[in-house]
Amino acid sequence: MSLVSALAFIAAGDVAAANTFDLSPEQHGRIRTTADSAVIKAIPQSFAFAEKDTLTIGIAVAALPVSTYATDAKTVIGFDPDLSQLVADGLGRKLKLVPIAWADWPLALQSGKVDAVLSNVTVTEERKEKFDFSTYRRDELGFYVRKDSALKAISEPKDIAGLRIITDSGSNQEKILLEWDRLNVAHGLKPIDVQYYDDDAVRNIALQSGRADAIFSVNAGLAYQAVVEGRTKLVGIVSGGWPRTAEVAITTRKGSGLAAPLSQLLNDLIRSGKYQLVLNRWNLGSEAIGHAETNPPGLPKI
Repeated sequence: MSLVSALAFIAAGDVAAANTFDLSPEQHGRIRTTADSAVIKAIPQSFAFAEKDTLTIGIAVAALPVSTYATDAKTVIGFDPDLSQLVADGLGRKLKLVPIAWADWPLALQSGKVDAVLSNVTVTEERKEKFDFSTYRRDELGFYVRKDSALKAISEPKDIAGLRIITDSGSNQEKILLEWDRLNVAHGLKPIDVQYYDDDAVRNIALQSGRADAIFSVNAGLAYQAVVEGRTKLVGIVSGGWPRTAEVAITTRKGSGLAAPLSQLLNDLIRSGKYQLVLNRWNLGSEAIGHAETNPPGLPKI
C-alpha cells in the first residue's frame, strides 16, 4: 500500500469516528443518574474525600473507547469518564477527573490526591495487597480480521495454527498467543508468524493489505475501531487472564471502606440498566458483567 493510500485509510477512519460517536466536549448524550441514598449512608464517616462535595477520580487517558480527549483537546471523554460520572452522581457529588500517567496511579491514590482510580485497572492478587477493588468490566482480548476474511472463529489454540498474527510486545496478549503457539507446536501443528508494529495505523495497513491474517489485542479498542472504520470483524474473545477470568475494577485505598459502597452502587446501576447504556454508548456491550464484586479473586502473582 502506498503512502497516499495509507494516509487516505487513516483519514477515513477519523471521519467515520466523528460521524459515529460523539467526540464533543459537551457530551450531550452522556447517561446520568440520581443520588443513591443507601450507598451514601454506607460510606464510612472516616473516609476523607480529596475535595468537599466532589468525587475526585484519577484516570490515565489512553484511547477510545475507554478514554481520550475530546475535540477541544482538554475534556476527557469515553467509557471510563462516563462511568465515573454515573458513580459521582450516585454519590451525590460533583465529578473531578484528574488525568495521570498510568505508572503514577498507585501514588496518586495512596497520597490522597484522588479518591479512586477508574482507568482499566485489572484485579490482581499482588495489587490487592495494597488496594481495594470494585469490579465493573471484563478484561477481554479480541481476535479481529478483515471484514472479507474467510476466518470465522478463533476460540482455542488449534484455531491459530499457521496464521500470521499481529499482537503487542510485552503484553498479556503476547503471552497468551505465544503459549497457544507452544501448545500447537507440541501437538505437531504449524507455528504462527507473530508480527509487531509500534504504530496502530501501520498495524491496520498490514492487516488490510494481507500481510497479516489477524490482530490479537485489547478488545475495547479493536471493537471501537471495527465500528468507526467498518473494515474489520470480531472472530474470537479471550479473557485477558487466560486461562483464568480477569476483570477491571474501580481502585481505592486499602481499608478505606469505599470499595463495598462502590460495588453496591455499581450493582444498582446494573439493575437500573444505566450501566449497560453506558457500555453500549461506546460499543462495549460484550464486556458487561452481571454483578460487581468487592475484592474478588485476582490474577495470581507471577
